[in-house]
Amino acid sequence: MSTRDTEGGHVPKEPSMIKQKELLSAYYDRLVAAPQTGQKVVYTFVPGNLTELLLAFDVLPVLPEINALQSAMRGRSGDFIAEAERAGHSEDVCSYVKCDLGMLRAKSGPTGKPLPPPDLLLLSYTGCFTFMKWFELLKQEFPKAEVAMLHVPYQADGVVTPEMRQYVLAQLREEVVPKLERITGKKLDEDRLRELMEKSALAEDDFVAVLEAGKKKPSPIDGYFGAVFYIAPLFSAFRGTDDGVAYYRLLREEVEQRAAEGRGPITPLGQLDDQRIRLVVEGPPCWTSFRELWSMFAAEKAVVVASTYCKVGGLYDTGFRHDPRRPFDSLADYCLGCYTNLSLPSRTDLVARYVREYQADGFLVHSVKSCNSFSAGQLLMLRSLEKKTGVPGGFLESDLVDPRYFSGANVKNRLESYFQMLLARRGAAAERAAEVTP
Repeated sequence: MSTRDTEGGHVPKEPSMIKQKELLSAYYDRLVAAPQTGQKVVYTFVPGNLTELLLAFDVLPVLPEINALQSAMRGRSGDFIAEAERAGHSEDVCSYVKCDLGMLRAKSGPTGKPLPPPDLLLLSYTGCFTFMKWFELLKQEFPKAEVAMLHVPYQADGVVTPEMRQYVLAQLREEVVPKLERITGKKLDEDRLRELMEKSALAEDDFVAVLEAGKKKPSPIDGYFGAVFYIAPLFSAFRGTDDGVAYYRLLREEVEQRAAEGRGPITPLGQLDDQRIRLVVEGPPCWTSFRELWSMFAAEKAVVVASTYCKVGGLYDTGFRHDPRRPFDSLADYCLGCYTNLSLPSRTDLVARYVREYQADGFLVHSVKSCNSFSAGQLLMLRSLEKKTGVPGGFLESDLVDPRYFSGANVKNRLESYFQMLLARRGAAAERAAEVTP
């Protein structure tokens, strides 16, 4: 087992974390080498991504949001954002977008090496209007790239109708596949697509088992900070691959062993076995201060048992699986069902379900300045959730990858006050229960 220095000590790494790091490192190496190897490259987004379809054509997906957050976790996003703002982009523009454009201008990816230009810009619009403007800007940067638009209807009423599915299916058949065939010079092999989906479903089964382990006490996982590492292969380039299947089987075995031994997850402050507070979190992490924020939770012995962020790449825990028997219908349903494509009432109901099923003491809303897809309506969600669950909510504010909008002292004070309130509330409830016990 490898170790990493953190907070002045050493925290062990589980084999799955080492494996995950190796997978992502090899992925970025393939991207950097693409101009030399001749492998085609497709830029696309995490929500509603068509990884199996792309891999069926042997192309490499590039996910701009992941590049931005990887840059932030490496402490590089601030410089890239400044580069984009010098080029005229407003402070109010999504910081993912500015970080991505700054990387392009600096000719540097998150690892310090330049990313390859796209052969195809594949826009799967899933609940975030910024994606459309982002790709307009990328088309200006890469005028020779083909463009494929996959418009996904918003679940305004909380249901997917047959007409919505047919609308997406028609675009997949008539817009996306022909563009992929054009850039690769290959016809789609649907048998290969089915094989990839079969492997996706295996990995998704294990992934859901990992997430649902958060229902145990103590929780063997952290369903927010820890889940960032769990989701990376599934949400990026490894769904449908043997490596993806192997990673999620390894991760599941680790989590099940921790659960059997009554152990908690590894945090920046060590293993969190003694858990005082169980939380559900709504909203993305702050990537520039990721470890600092996680340490604040760990110091208070607070564990996140479930979160919405780890569902942006698929709501597998509500039953969806990629289905090799109906590959195109499955792709359409996946795009339509992503978390960011759900209405506000649907999101609220989902968080309320997590609070109940995972027996959370409270829930936190993390509002990020530059992501309207998440932050719009979050205060309404908070008030509605308090009424639905009877559990008090907390509220934090920062940003995705812009370090200027994270105030460690302010966040720490808010968290400590919220946690103290939850513990006091629990103590008062215990006293009342003791009074009525004969």
